Amino acid sequence: MSGATSAQSPAWDSLGTRYSAARARTLALVAPLSPEDQQVQSMPDTSPTKWHLAHTTWFFETFLLVPHLAGYAVFDQAFGYLFNSYYEAVGPRQLRAERGLISRPTLDQIMAWRAHVDGAMARLLAQDHAPEALVTLGVNHEEQHQELILMDILHAFSRNAIRPAYDERWRAPVRDTPPTPWVQTPGGLYEIGAAASAPGDGFCFDNEGPRHRVWLEPFEMAGALVSNGEYAAFIADGGYQRPEIWLSDGWATVQAEGWLAPLYWREH
Repeated sequence: MSGATSAQSPAWDSLGTRYSAARARTLALVAPLSPEDQQVQSMPDTSPTKWHLAHTTWFFETFLLVPHLAGYAVFDQAFGYLFNSYYEAVGPRQLRAERGLISRPTLDQIMAWRAHVDGAMARLLAQDHAPEALVTLGVNHEEQHQELILMDILHAFSRNAIRPAYDERWRAPVRDTPPTPWVQTPGGLYEIGAAASAPGDGFCFDNEGPRHRVWLEPFEMAGALVSNGEYAAFIADGGYQRPEIWLSDGWATVQAEGWLAPLYWREH
């Protein structure tokens, strides 16, 4: 990462590279979207793309730069209220259902803020005492919001009458080899979850631990992701009319909601 000193450890060089890559990946994900796309909030459980861009930047500014980089100047004091999510200890925040009302600051101002924070993070990462665990958490947090950006814009576009595509250039990958057959897993006692306290186990979120033992009955799982074509064949085979292939709660929901296909699917 630019600004790194020769005294930095390889681990820090790697973390700085991952930070830069994660931030660049977010910008690449929003590149197909117009400023208008990035403003829309289609339901209370989603957030505008612009809000995600701002919230991840607020995280690094609030939890890393303000407490750990001497002389850091907050970009805009009002942004703390607008782009906090659920961090009660940090202060009040905009209602989640009203994030789409934040037309100001503009997208250009949010992008300028991201650049301001990225420059300051380069200076922080060049220091020997930079908090590695917090940076790692922030990078994973950014990657979480990359998933949310895609999930939320998918819902927004599904509510648009002209059915826009997120990226019209995207094409499904072609399988070079047949899908892996079903993988058999014997029953028994298994350990699951992350052992966060053990050295070398890597990052995990708090809901991924503690590691514990569970008993599993024998089961099988497909060795490859299910394609849309394969799922369409499942629907054509009566998948939504056959109770024997659903758990009881799932079948009750199929009946109550009148499901015929996954959300966003259209028959044409």
